[in-house]
Amino acid sequence: MDIVQLSNESLLWLSLAIALASMITSITGMAGGVLMFAAMSVYMPVRPLVAIHGIVQVFNNAARSWFLRSSIRWGMCLPFAVGAAIGALLTTLFIVEYVGEFFPLLLLVGLILYTLFKPKRMPQFKIPDRHFFGVGIATGAMGIIVGAIDPLLAVFFLRDDLTKEEVVSNKSLMQMFAHLTKIPAYLFLGFSFLDHAYLIAVLSLAAVIGARLGVTILRFIDVKVFFALMKLALFIAAGRIIYQLIQMGVLQ
Repeated sequence: MDIVQLSNESLLWLSLAIALASMITSITGMAGGVLMFAAMSVYMPVRPLVAIHGIVQVFNNAARSWFLRSSIRWGMCLPFAVGAAIGALLTTLFIVEYVGEFFPLLLLVGLILYTLFKPKRMPQFKIPDRHFFGVGIATGAMGIIVGAIDPLLAVFFLRDDLTKEEVVSNKSLMQMFAHLTKIPAYLFLGFSFLDHAYLIAVLSLAAVIGARLGVTILRFIDVKVFFALMKLALFIAAGRIIYQLIQMGVLQ
């Protein structure tokens, strides 16, 4: 796999973009991962990009969860972690060769549209904490097949019984678990962590700084504004997925 080498100027601009993307995630609950991936794609090829993005996201989400650690609900996060590991393992070993991208994406966009536009009398996805085991399986599998885990998780966090701090902290911790399951795949594909140690360290530090700033701003944001921003980010994610499906020829 190619070794990524950036000039000091490129590394500076990329670090600023990653810090901004991380800050946005802390404020809105999502969307930063996509922005981070887009910024990194300007400076590096796809194969090492996927691996580096995943590792930076591990540190990014771990930091955000730590900053908001008092709001973590382990009763939902630990079952999710076990489920994510099982979903990623099963998909890697048995399923990924037989499932195209279009079906998971269609299911995902359906869940998002239901969450955003459901009539008020229809229920939210307000599942008990232990049922996040099933969400973990789906997320672990989705991460291996299409990589789109942020919008899937957001569907289960747009609920009125969680504070904005609980949404950001628990969702971030779950995303960290999901990204951790990809590390064995990166190693198997020949990605060298040692060869990219400096780059990963700099970009991870930028992400942590952005997370810290975003968490500080989050504390001053009204709850209604927070969920409105989260819905907007989810709507944009749905549009992006629909465009991807059109490009694949699934929606004509």
